[in-house]
Amino acid sequence: MNFHILTLFPDMVLDGLHTSIIGRAVENGLISIEAIDIREYSADKHRHVDDYPYGGGAGMVMQPMPICDAYDDLCDRIGKKPRVIYLTPQGTVFSQKIAEELAAEEELVFLCGHYEGVDERALELVATDYLSIGDYVLTGGELPAMVMIDCISRLVPGVLNNDVSAEFESFHDNLLEYPQYTRPEEYKGLRVPEVLLSGHHKNIDTWRREQSIKRTYERRPDLLKDAVLSKKEQEYLESLAKKPENQDIQEENCKKGLAIDNSL
Repeated sequence: MNFHILTLFPDMVLDGLHTSIIGRAVENGLISIEAIDIREYSADKHRHVDDYPYGGGAGMVMQPMPICDAYDDLCDRIGKKPRVIYLTPQGTVFSQKIAEELAAEEELVFLCGHYEGVDERALELVATDYLSIGDYVLTGGELPAMVMIDCISRLVPGVLNNDVSAEFESFHDNLLEYPQYTRPEEYKGLRVPEVLLSGHHKNIDTWRREQSIKRTYERRPDLLKDAVLSKKEQEYLESLAKKPENQDIQEENCKKGLAIDNSL
């Protein structure tokens, strides 16, 4: 899989992405990451790529020509017009489901805005998707691009040493991941749950599944409406809502319209 990042700060994204698991994936040829410096396509000898906004207002706006020229040059090199993701707080919030969809692409382009944004004509000409990592504003699109590339890369076969890891991490079946433990068995009076030391794999799988449901109920109840649960697991979820110690959680969920039906 090939990632192409249109940016004003190529060193920033390359330094951040050429480390750890993603860096090893690049070294092993499983993915490639290219940072394209938009300034290289400036028609200005001073490499300016921005100008004042028409109609007035604060800040500067990235000009359309350098962006479009950089994109056209990329298209000529790879022989196709790839999908282009513009990173913006106005976009759809990125999710694991979107990551899975994007992981099926052979080529992905990330357009990183800066200053007060990008000339709308550039977006009309090249952008195919508008994505955000949350309802807040950052200095530029580089950090969101790095977040998305990290997430998508983990879904590429071979990137993780254990491909099962990607399948059973947080958000599998729309549930958060279960708690993890390693040595020592006891630390400051806190012990590893006995079931994990039992060697009984079926019991371990059941415990982990229940912990995923419990953790999602406590921390991200909004995910449960789309969770894939068996009848027995649904009954377990309903039993959590009945417990006195979970009354505050249930009341808070009621306020948000996320209460679990525990009438059974």
